[in-house]
Amino acid sequence: MKAFAMLLDRLAFTPGRLGKLRLIEAHFAATPDPDRGYALAALTGGLAFDAAKPAMIRALVATRVDAALFEWSYDFVGDLAETVALIWPQRPGANREPELTEVVEGLSAAKKTEVPALVERWLDALDANGRWALLKLITGGLRVGVSARLAKTALAQFGAGNGQTVDVGAVEEVWHGLTPPYEALFAWLEGRAPRPSVDSLAMFRPLMLANPIEAAELAGLDPADYAAEWKWDGIRVQIVARADGGLGGSLGQGESRLFSRTGDDVGGAFPDLVGALDFDAVLDGELLVCRDGVVAPFNDLQQRLNRKVVTAKMLADYPAFLRLYDILFEGGEDLRPLPFMERRRRLEAWHAATAPRSRMKDRMDLSPLVPFASWDELTALRDGARMAGIEGLMLKRCDSPYVSGRPKGPWFKWKRGALTLDVVVMYAQRGHGKRSSYYSDYTFGAWRGDPTDGAAELVPVGKAYFGFTDAELLRLDKWVRDNTIDRFGPVRQVRPGLVLEVAFDSVHPSTRHKSGLAMRFPRVHRIRWDKPPEEADRVETLAAMVVS
Repeated sequence: MKAFAMLLDRLAFTPGRLGKLRLIEAHFAATPDPDRGYALAALTGGLAFDAAKPAMIRALVATRVDAALFEWSYDFVGDLAETVALIWPQRPGANREPELTEVVEGLSAAKKTEVPALVERWLDALDANGRWALLKLITGGLRVGVSARLAKTALAQFGAGNGQTVDVGAVEEVWHGLTPPYEALFAWLEGRAPRPSVDSLAMFRPLMLANPIEAAELAGLDPADYAAEWKWDGIRVQIVARADGGLGGSLGQGESRLFSRTGDDVGGAFPDLVGALDFDAVLDGELLVCRDGVVAPFNDLQQRLNRKVVTAKMLADYPAFLRLYDILFEGGEDLRPLPFMERRRRLEAWHAATAPRSRMKDRMDLSPLVPFASWDELTALRDGARMAGIEGLMLKRCDSPYVSGRPKGPWFKWKRGALTLDVVVMYAQRGHGKRSSYYSDYTFGAWRGDPTDGAAELVPVGKAYFGFTDAELLRLDKWVRDNTIDRFGPVRQVRPGLVLEVAFDSVHPSTRHKSGLAMRFPRVHRIRWDKPPEEADRVETLAAMVVS
């Protein structure tokens, strides 16, 4: 654990991307298997310990520390792992510091009733930094500024340092067919073994992603070089299906998968789709809820997402649908190197031949291309997207191959303009990681009734924790501390005195908020220090924006 704890500590305090890459690469070089593989899994979110939850940690520390002292300490520090690491009173004894592999494999094999004793023994054996790393590991909250993509880039650099011709795309291509502790992956990157064979697996292929673009940037592009299509308000998915032995043996007979954009298998919540994938292809598309050909609001799709049990009523009320963008494999042929417009022709031909005889014929269609001759013409089409419940437009270079990641130039997303509303801060909570000492998470509300007559109330409509600078955070944090009127554990209630202008993408009905409404993707657009709270917006204003 000592090397892993040191890596996390240095990553947390190294701000630059290149510095983090060097730290991770050096850790891979200096650390043996399987410890380095489990460290990689931790950095990329590949570990989960169902029995080691924050509630268990809190119960464990309650056996050693006065409850009031812990709560006050937690409120001050703002981070559970850091609080426990600092306050934990070690018991003297013959406690041996565990290795990372011992922790991971011990937690994976232990029964739920055995986990507290394991964690307690390890906490006694470790110093404060080791305890912090242990608790971050087992609760899954590392927050050291390392994305999965950055860790995979470090892997590619590690391979290049060992004389292997490997880029991050090559790592991505095999990644989803491997599991921790990734010994075959490291053997390949060190030149000790061939590239891991993943062709026999129903695996995810890395998606091609787009960069945002604004209207002013279009002037530098030739509209003749680009195709346009609508950006639908669902979730991006990859459909991997095989019915008859194609894909060069990459799937077992009859296997089908539905993956999210991050490679998570979401098919369990959509058995009606997965069970009907009776063709042989890998497709890129959007998962939607559709009724009679009309796309339903995103809130309807959310009723199906992450469901472990899907009832017959849910299947009927929220019928899932696939709108196809691209074709990556047809049978055993990899189409990704082809230009976009050639892949589009292949997709149209495939759909025309396949859909009429497929069980999916009423559950999938093609996302139409949007014809346009000039950017002005396309701008007018985009401006009407909100009324149709569409997020905006996608622009794709006609000659672009399908490559993983987010290359600059080939694809752009041109989203519709955000909605805004003036709201009043109601509650604040400390953040995580570098923000654990600051009140950076704000729950805000709108007025129900007229705030000038004294009978109105604020009702919550959303929560935001980004959209402001570090300097603004310092001022916000001070305001929260100076205006607290009550506390509920780590949450502070504040007097209704601070107005935020919040930007958001859309509004949907919600049972989670007293207002009955919820914003999608809210973020702080401006801090309205100048605006009195009674001039903030009302619930009725927000309700009028609901996507029907």
